Amino acid sequence: MSTDTGNTATRMNSTNDWVTYLSKVELPVLANTLRRIDELTDSSNSTVNELANVILNDAQLTSQVLRLSNTVFYNQTRTQVSTVSRAITLIGFDAVKSMAISSLIVDSLLKRNDRPHLLHCLARAIHAAVQARCLLPRRNEQALEEVFIGALLMNIGELAFWSCDTEQAAELEQALRLEEPPVDAQKRVLHSTFTEITRGLVEAWSLGPFIKEVVSAGRANSKAASLVRHSVEMARLSEQGWRGADMDKALEALAEDIGEAPATVRDRVKVNAGEAARVAVSLGIPQVTALMPGSQNDQSASVHQAPEVDPALQLQILRDLTNTLAEKPDINEVCQLVIEGIHRAVGMQRVALLMSDRSGHQLIPRKLGGKGTDTWKDNFSVPRDGTGPLGVLLPHARCYIYQPKRDAQPVSFDRWLGRVPALIAPIKAKGRLIGLFYADNAAADYVPSQDQLTAFAHFVQNAQLCLTLMSDH
Repeated sequence: MSTDTGNTATRMNSTNDWVTYLSKVELPVLANTLRRIDELTDSSNSTVNELANVILNDAQLTSQVLRLSNTVFYNQTRTQVSTVSRAITLIGFDAVKSMAISSLIVDSLLKRNDRPHLLHCLARAIHAAVQARCLLPRRNEQALEEVFIGALLMNIGELAFWSCDTEQAAELEQALRLEEPPVDAQKRVLHSTFTEITRGLVEAWSLGPFIKEVVSAGRANSKAASLVRHSVEMARLSEQGWRGADMDKALEALAEDIGEAPATVRDRVKVNAGEAARVAVSLGIPQVTALMPGSQNDQSASVHQAPEVDPALQLQILRDLTNTLAEKPDINEVCQLVIEGIHRAVGMQRVALLMSDRSGHQLIPRKLGGKGTDTWKDNFSVPRDGTGPLGVLLPHARCYIYQPKRDAQPVSFDRWLGRVPALIAPIKAKGRLIGLFYADNAAADYVPSQDQLTAFAHFVQNAQLCLTLMSDH
């Protein structure tokens, strides 16, 4: 591996490369904080104070821990908790330690990326952690939190990998999109596997003997470690529903771990899934609840559906546009309103208006809206001759839903452009193409709906009307 740690193009060629890269380049703060927290054991007042100080040093972590401390999942007495010290006293050292670790994992990884694979992994990890904690036969607080964190971190290598923007992450993502077997794809692209990277990180980050046992090869040495492994497997299978031969085997294994009948375990895990969704909301990631099975209905069918258009907001913004056009039309004001309407009322995450550059050969950004469009300003361009990886975005005669081809080429500055479904519309002046509106949903795995296309077209028509009025004067 290159010693130039600032080089984002560095390629990792072994498990050791990945462990070093993730630990020292991408996630050193997370690694060190997890190590510090995990080393703390409730042996004296000094360690209680140390835990409180680690949490209080991070305002976001403090608010997350306090929010979790007031949930029924951790605080069954429902006594209001407003300080970290009170949380440790009332709920227990190990429970607060568990909250801190889970909050750190979520915040550290998600603020780096919103890749769908990361969201799926987080949803699965939280679901498995809640299942393991809820299923464990009641022992002591330490055992409850041990299985929770064990399940949460059992796939830390995969979580850490997907949180990073690397060339190999984009390659693996494409391989999985083309349905290459996951482990084969990992070996080919990463020269390692997520399982091997996880074992390396558990060792390098000193995550403790229990997690080391959970991720080790071979049979689990304890019932608790076995429960964690089977909870993670069951959480993975539940994404396809609660029925099937593989799910039956997973439930039988869990039943053996906890000494209950498989039918009883099936009923319990469905209830626990609902609890997992509530924990995800408390952790500040409600978006992953759609990726979890519901306690009543399997929500997996809704994951790929576009959000509802907001007709009231759409009407309000269209009225503002009409008023602007009735006065002295200002193209910048109109286009800004159109961008906002497409983003907020139509429900598209990223929106751009591209117009001809001075040469007339490229369409380049004029207005941008939504998270993740910062790099578009200097990089996003669509050749007027339709060449290059983004030439496919050159619009047809009218508004339409763009569907990418399976072999769509990536661009270096944005992993979604040209490779995810989008809404596209031409902007014309005197019959000549001078620009286009583009809107997509980045990582969200769904095709825009016909309602969204219709609403998108209404907003674009207003921008077109403004241009027509200006060209007539």
